[in-house]
Amino acid sequence: MIDVLQVLLFASLRDRAGWSVRQMPLTARTNTAGELWAELQLGSLLAINIAVNQQLVGPERVLCNGDEVAFLPPFTGG
Repeated sequence: MIDVLQVLLFASLRDRAGWSVRQMPLTARTNTAGELWAELQLGSLLAINIAVNQQLVGPERVLCNGDEVAFLPPFTGG
């Protein structure tokens, strides 16, 4: 059985990738949130917010089977 992550992209990241939700396998190359971002090949992680299971985390966060990983562009307020 393959370990799987649910990956969500929001706003400009969704537009850049052309998708908003995708299931991806959890592999040795995607052990952390930062490694998963690198695998997506969507540019620099600088200023990108990461949430795992709806909690903001850093790129070093180790991922587990079934995690929901969301990548969000920088927040703006008003």
